[in-house]
Amino acid sequence: MAIAPHPLIYDWNHDAVAAGPSRPVAMLDDETLRDGLQSPSVRNPTIDEKIDILHHMDALGIDTADIGLPGAGPRVARDVERLARAIADGRLKIRANCAARTMVADIAPIAEIQQRTGIPIEVGAFIGSSPIRQYAEGWTLDFLQKTTEDALGFAAKEGLTVMYVTEDTTRADPGSLRRLFTTAIRAGATRLCVADTVGHATPNGAKAVVGFVKALVDELGVDVEIDWHGHRDRGFGVASSIAALEAGATRLHGAALGIGERCGNTSIDLLMVNLVMMGYRDNDLSTLPAYAEAVARACDVRIAPNYPVVGADAFRTATGVHAAAVVKAFRKNDRALMDAVYAAVPASLVGRQQEIEVGPMSGRSNVIFWLESRGLPSTDEVVDRVFAAAKASNRTLTHEQVQSIVGGDAKAAA
Repeated sequence: MAIAPHPLIYDWNHDAVAAGPSRPVAMLDDETLRDGLQSPSVRNPTIDEKIDILHHMDALGIDTADIGLPGAGPRVARDVERLARAIADGRLKIRANCAARTMVADIAPIAEIQQRTGIPIEVGAFIGSSPIRQYAEGWTLDFLQKTTEDALGFAAKEGLTVMYVTEDTTRADPGSLRRLFTTAIRAGATRLCVADTVGHATPNGAKAVVGFVKALVDELGVDVEIDWHGHRDRGFGVASSIAALEAGATRLHGAALGIGERCGNTSIDLLMVNLVMMGYRDNDLSTLPAYAEAVARACDVRIAPNYPVVGADAFRTATGVHAAAVVKAFRKNDRALMDAVYAAVPASLVGRQQEIEVGPMSGRSNVIFWLESRGLPSTDEVVDRVFAAAKASNRTLTHEQVQSIVGGDAKAAA
């Protein structure tokens, strides 16, 4: 069920999902621990940090997680095995998958880890598909088809489920995709992943290519699901993911904070918020900030203050007119009104609250609310002092600065 806007808001979006059996299913695959770590700017977390992040994913109800590419070397393979065991030991609901080039050498380590741990692991077998990639690599379509048959045949013999990923799908021609996807389905793939590898697709493009793949699956009469793997090079990550869902994709990929190669993957945190607000998912997102902070800390990534929903400034204002409206809503003892009057996302949805600060653009109501909400004196003299300091400043005052200005009165209140 979509989150209804405040009764006083006229919603022009009209994008809530209709109830009933035709309602799309929006599963999520978290790529933070694999594709996200391909960012040249992140720190590779320790295995304990990876396990902690995995627990955060599980708490958010994320369906599956890419826990690594074991074919990349012994260290990655060890971490993948530890993560698989962590799922079993913690009795987590999240399910594991692993990336692999579409070749036996990459799939074999996944089969071995599955056998040793007893944890089912889906293989995300990827292979280049676009003409530009074929030309650059010197591949022929015959070679790609034979490689697909051999690798997926091996995976099937090893008892692995396969998601077949055509890299650069959004720039591949229909003929190549038809041939490769048909081959993969016949070789046992249970999922086909449309990959917007370089973030090329617009929402219209995402709908078109996913619609093409869905029509092919329907034509073949097989029970095969469609994934969407997006990047945000053009800033369309979340929008294209939702477009792909509406066109027939049933699982969407992303990474925390949008980390990943170049400009990064679709931001799975923002995707989750929008899917819940639109009614595609029904998750408790109160732990979303903790998940983002855990990834930021483990990967040494800074969360920009103005990053939506989980950034420090997402529900914070020091502007007089805006703050006055929020304060008035607070005075009416209406949390929903306070959340909605100057925000598109309810702060309470993600376990946060509206914050009023004091700065050069503030009004006296900012100062009074700031002091009262902290149990500090709000006499005319104190308010005048803080207000004058704010107007003389070139930025928002810190909590320490305000308390220092309050001076002895603040100490007495403490």
